[in-house]
Amino acid sequence: MELWMLTHSNARHAASTAMRAEATGWAGMLVVDSQNLAGDSYVALTLAATQTSRIGLGTGVTNSVTRHPAVTASAALSVQDVSGGRMVIGIGRGDSALAHLGRGPAHLKSFSAYVIALQKYLRGEAVDFEAFPVPTDVAPPLAELELADQPRESRLRWPQGAIPKVPVEIAATGPKVIGLAAREADRIMFTLGAVPERLRWGMAEARQAAPGKALRFGAYVNLVCHPDRAVARALVRGGLTTFARFSVMHGEISGPASDAQSRVFHALHDGYDMRAHTRGDSNQATLMDDAFVDAFAIAGGPAYCIERLRELQSMGMDKIVISGPTAGTDREQAVRALALLDERVIPAFAG
Repeated sequence: MELWMLTHSNARHAASTAMRAEATGWAGMLVVDSQNLAGDSYVALTLAATQTSRIGLGTGVTNSVTRHPAVTASAALSVQDVSGGRMVIGIGRGDSALAHLGRGPAHLKSFSAYVIALQKYLRGEAVDFEAFPVPTDVAPPLAELELADQPRESRLRWPQGAIPKVPVEIAATGPKVIGLAAREADRIMFTLGAVPERLRWGMAEARQAAPGKALRFGAYVNLVCHPDRAVARALVRGGLTTFARFSVMHGEISGPASDAQSRVFHALHDGYDMRAHTRGDSNQATLMDDAFVDAFAIAGGPAYCIERLRELQSMGMDKIVISGPTAGTDREQAVRALALLDERVIPAFAG
């Protein structure tokens, strides 16, 4: 099972973070894609690619609204080319990137069309103009210019040589997106927490949506390694608020949940402040009790973290993306937790 880190897309630190991750034994590094809160993800990934030779690189996650699928495919293939085939596109319906444009997550219909078009671009196939059209109130049809000739379809024409196809991984929580991921993605990346029962539910939904298909499963997991469980919980809460909220984004809970967990989910739905997104000192971080944190996140000492990760591995997860301490927490303790993760947990899965 591969362990990937999820980190900020800060171009100034991308290369050094990637170099440290590679030296420590991480399998890969994903960077966020949220244009109002962070720098450009593809700039950061390109810089990381130039200073590393082994680790995987990708977005965690991009969305289907802020870039046309041709633009996303071109950017990803550029990193794929520079890195020698180490790029992956993590994509979802959008959260903070769209919230800071005054929009909610993309509609399933447009998200589905985007993913299908994106996969075609990445495979070098032609995409019909109407498969993912530019609205005519934004730009008129090219035919109005009455050119001597014009493209009849959309296709990436610049890649030269054998650039491996970039894998697409869909971050999925609800049954409809899980079904889409099962049919169209190269890997399903669940955002259901580290709860085995919920992950088994997601895997069952995926298999039902794509019977007979060989599926690959992974998950985003909030994890903090610290010998003091109380400190670990405090460090993990900020990021957990974001990922837990995905399960109740529209008011209805996705996946199995106890009555107590359901109350927490609804409290997060009603009390989430996007202006304090992922912060450990946010009001929403106080809405989760210890039992919820212990179930949905992995927060504890090295042996405990390894045990919980092994459980996920035994279920068939072949990739875990770890989100650790976030802003608004004790920096000294966060640094200690990250070092402990590098020194004690990653070696157990490296190689």
